[in-house]
Parts: sequence; C-alpha cells; structure tokens
Amino acid sequence: MDEEQTTAVVQRYLDELAGGAPAEPVVRALLDRAVRRLHQLCATLLYRGYPRLTQPPLNVQADEMLGAVAERLLKALREARPANVRQFFALAGQHTRWELNDLARRLDEQPRAVELPDGTFPAPTTSDSGLSPIGRRMIEAIDALPEDEREVFDLVRVQGLTQVEAAEVLGVVPKTVKRRLDRGLRLLTERLGDLRPGAPDSG
Repeated sequence: MDEEQTTAVVQRYLDELAGGAPAEPVVRALLDRAVRRLHQLCATLLYRGYPRLTQPPLNVQADEMLGAVAERLLKALREARPANVRQFFALAGQHTRWELNDLARRLDEQPRAVELPDGTFPAPTTSDSGLSPIGRRMIEAIDALPEDEREVFDLVRVQGLTQVEAAEVLGVVPKTVKRRLDRGLRLLTERLGDLRPGAPDSG
C-alpha cells in the first residue's frame, strides 16, 4: 500500500459512500485501505493507555483489537457518513476507545483472581477501567490539550499520519501542523514532566 496516497484514497471511498454507492463493498474496501493506520491506532491506545488489558486474564493484542474495531466501524459506517478523512479518523478513534473501555469494564466485572503459589499473577489491587495511574494522567493530559493541538497530536502521534498527511486531513499547511504539534508536546512536557526518569519527586 502506498502510504502517500492513503488519505486521498480514503477520501475517494468516502465520496463514493456520500454519492449513494452500495455501502458494504465500499466500506470493506475503505477499511482494507486504512488497515495499517487502524492497526497503529489500536496498538498505540492499547499499550500506552490500557496496558493492563495486555496481561492475564485477557491478554489482548493489537491484532485482536483491530478486528473488533473494524467490525465496529463496519456497522457504524452502514449509517454514519463521514464527509472527509478528518471525520473518518475521528470516528475510528472514538470506536477504538469504546472498544477498549468495554474490554476494561469486562475485566473489572470479572471475579478477582487469586494469587498463584509462585506469585506470578497477583490479584489486581485496583479497579480503574483498565488504566494505570500514569496512563490515566497521560490520557487526561492529552484530552486537556487545546482542540487544535489535541487533534494534531492524535493524528500524528496516535494514528501515525505524517505531518504532511495530517495537514491534508485538516486542510492546513504542514508548518501549521508542526507548530501545533510542537506546542502540544511542550504542554504535555510541562504537565507530565515529573514522569521523566530522574525527575524529582514532587510528592
């Protein structure tokens, strides 16, 4: 797959949907074209935000997440009609987070595991919807970014678009993307600076 043309091809499929083309084959072709982007989105959100889901008893992997998210999108796109690539990636991010939250809720509802004799898998000590305390802080810090900076961070650092591709999605020049990304990273560094190795303990 030619990565440079991904956003253009995704837009073409969205235009076909808007034009009344049969939904099922167009949606499947759309998801097939965007599969590498969707896989990166699943992996980034899973391992950075919900690492507890990758451990026993669920042992969730990015490939499994991809299948579940693709199924969600397939159903959603039977009715939803994103007008552009920007809206499509926003929809994909939304359904990925919903899938992760559902998995985390399922994990929290399971009976607590007993500790094995060798102590390998102790019972979880908290029920936090799948997020570690650090993970929760990171997600909250990203969500608290100004809208422009948050959207660029999500496209480039979470969904894996290049700055040029993100500029095409947002309808701005690449310099604007770079400026917003740099500002977002500065804000995150300020808010999460105590998490860096060697940072003094503020508590």
